[in-house]
Amino acid sequence: MGVATTLSAFMSNTATTAFLAPIVLGLARRLRISPAKLLMPLAFASILASSLTLVGTSTNIVVSGLMTQYGLPPLRMFELTPVGLPLALMGIAYMLLIGQHLIPVRKGDSDDDDTFGIRPYLAEIMLLPESPLIGKTLTEAALGQDMDLAVLRVVRERNRYLAPQANLRLMAGDELLVEGPRDQLLKIRNVNGMGFKSDIKLSDPRLQSETMQLAEVLLLPGSPLIGRTLKTLRFRQRYGIQVLGVNRRGHAIFRKLSQVRLQVGDQLLVQGPRANLATMDEDNTFHLVGAVEHKSPNQQRAPIAIGAFALVLVLAALEIVPLAVAAIMGVLLVFITRTITPEEAYRTLEWKAIIVIGSMLALGVAMQHSGAADFLAGQLVTWMPNADPRWLLTAFFALTMLLTQPMSNQAAAAVVLPVALETALLLGLNPRTFAVMIAAGASCSFITPLEPACLIVYGPGRYRFFDFVKIGTPLTIVFYLIALVLVPVIWPL
Repeated sequence: MGVATTLSAFMSNTATTAFLAPIVLGLARRLRISPAKLLMPLAFASILASSLTLVGTSTNIVVSGLMTQYGLPPLRMFELTPVGLPLALMGIAYMLLIGQHLIPVRKGDSDDDDTFGIRPYLAEIMLLPESPLIGKTLTEAALGQDMDLAVLRVVRERNRYLAPQANLRLMAGDELLVEGPRDQLLKIRNVNGMGFKSDIKLSDPRLQSETMQLAEVLLLPGSPLIGRTLKTLRFRQRYGIQVLGVNRRGHAIFRKLSQVRLQVGDQLLVQGPRANLATMDEDNTFHLVGAVEHKSPNQQRAPIAIGAFALVLVLAALEIVPLAVAAIMGVLLVFITRTITPEEAYRTLEWKAIIVIGSMLALGVAMQHSGAADFLAGQLVTWMPNADPRWLLTAFFALTMLLTQPMSNQAAAAVVLPVALETALLLGLNPRTFAVMIAAGASCSFITPLEPACLIVYGPGRYRFFDFVKIGTPLTIVFYLIALVLVPVIWPL
């Protein structure tokens, strides 16, 4: 949790969780403990670090940007640290002492074949000379459409292993390694020109080679696969990769994989050329959990990358230049030194996050200029004319926290912050106190698994929705109490 907290203070919690999840899964396998015991603490630790620095989450940047619209100075790089550090430390202590014991351990979450349940459904069939499939391509054979079978490998002339490309034309004597429901496999006995050769296991070396590889991948927020089916994507034709199984929230999906609409957090068991898998991982199509070697990073350029990152932090922390200018300088430095190429940087940009930030800033400005924020603040002051300012802080924190469960953190902050700032100004209170409290509330996404960092671990950890309610609710209360005590002290009302 300490590593996740440190990394997440300077990068998004989603990226931190995605980066560390495969490492945590490997550690769980080696230690022979349930991944559930490690994955939820990982996700929570990355979220807890959001209030450590200005760049810990894009929500802080949205809050800082909206503050400038009201004539307030923007948040400084480490301004949130005095409240963020105690929040992170207490959150970690809670997970170690209490939360860890509340995490349920469910059976069957160790191996790929157990996770996806496909071991009993693999078989090898041979095409006899009288088979009607001879001369047809795999697409024309329509084994997936007619029999719900996935072709994993074609063996020709006993020792030629061919990738199951869509345009591969079948020949007499071909041996097809297929995966599918047991009842569909048994029907092969009644198909003219096809017969069983042998049953095989998932670990059979014929499933893997120097160029072909089995791998488990995870769909992250922002993936172009989200919301689409394998059929509409023409997945095998487009990417040259075969999906063998889908595991969603601990439940394996076998039938009609082509019609399954993919969701964030889905685990896919795939087989394909190592190069194709690595390319899709680099393009953020999915995230490889294991089994495929990544391209070795250029370690000679690592000091330059670290130096550029440190330069950005120093320039922004000392307020020598604005954060945006410091970031541009850091980007130019890594480009000039060819640490990364513009194409690589472009592929890693989270365009959805950029669009959301811009849209939320525009929404906040619209609420201010239209008078909506002032109207809502006036109504609130009318309803609670003599309320203790701490109750107002509690109300805005709770509202932001509740909104951030079903919607994005940035949107929740952008909706509540203008009203909170107008309320503070009407009552003659310090608006900065309210802004910081809302920033903390927007980062308090522990009660549901809808937070992207939680979605990443939801499937691999075999969690259920109520697990987050049970473990996240006490953590949210601890988070709120610490914020309510510290924020008015550090930023007096």
